[in-house]
Amino acid sequence: MTISVALCTRNGASHLEQQLASIFAQTLLPDEIVVSDDASSDETVPIVRAAFDGAAGRRRPRLLLIQNPEPLGVTANFEQALRSCSSELIALCDQDDAWHENRLSAAVEVLDARPEIDLLYSDARLVDANGEPLGYSLFEALDVSPAEREAVSSGSGLGALLRRNLVTGATTIVRRELVQRAVPFPAPWVHDEWLAVVAATSGGLTFLAEQLIDYRQHGTNEIGVRKLNFMGRVNRVLEPRDGRNAYLLERSRVLLARLEQMGGEVSTKDLELVRGKVEHLRFRSTLQSRRVKRWRPVLREVATGRYALFGRGTGDILRDLFQPAGVSEGNDVTS
Repeated sequence: MTISVALCTRNGASHLEQQLASIFAQTLLPDEIVVSDDASSDETVPIVRAAFDGAAGRRRPRLLLIQNPEPLGVTANFEQALRSCSSELIALCDQDDAWHENRLSAAVEVLDARPEIDLLYSDARLVDANGEPLGYSLFEALDVSPAEREAVSSGSGLGALLRRNLVTGATTIVRRELVQRAVPFPAPWVHDEWLAVVAATSGGLTFLAEQLIDYRQHGTNEIGVRKLNFMGRVNRVLEPRDGRNAYLLERSRVLLARLEQMGGEVSTKDLELVRGKVEHLRFRSTLQSRRVKRWRPVLREVATGRYALFGRGTGDILRDLFQPAGVSEGNDVTS
């Protein structure tokens, strides 16, 4: 199988050289690296050119360098990079991580044996800005449950993803056919979430529990991860909504509309599942601002089982009962 790397950059000079070195050190070398630079103003582009010049005289991937005159943003930049890749498999790549030497070979072994899988993601070792391990993995930080792992492994990944995103783009490898089905990426969605949910509905996804990259957390990540302690979870429940439920509803509506456009590629069961998610979020987005008026409708919704089916169960129930409405949701509406 041929392999491309879709590497998106934006003022990434601090760690990019290490990332490129880790790609060149793979036991299974990619055929192509597509670098889509989002209008960097630092030394990012010269670092890319120097890394490929330094690899002269030995086998190296071919380079396609795209330079955006104006920034597109993370999701649009990744879409551009993925569209520009020519190989059968495409590994998504952030500018500030470092791959373990078997990242590509481990993934290709699975994808070669399982042609029904369109997207493969993995665990990662979390490291700080200096590359020192934080002492826990990506899956541990996300608190991925045994039930979620089993759902993805057994082909029921859509249900798990409708509760929350489990897929981190920096660990992900996709088939080119999945990209062709998934583009254009809709505005309310992040690229990795969108690819994962499309794979779950019209192909398949799975994961490797092995930590295949060092996922750097340095405080300026476009999209990072952190492990929440007890107070962090409490604060999440009590933070103002500020339109969060309406935003999630819009994402689900966009997903449903796209899946309906895909016709026979998506099963009736999956469509009904997404319609249920839309109805649940429609309910949550119309909760009144006064907490005392939320109890009865929330308890009715609890009885439907949709809090457990489409969210974090008790956590979302507590959110809907106790979260302040926020400055953008100050007026009561009919629930």
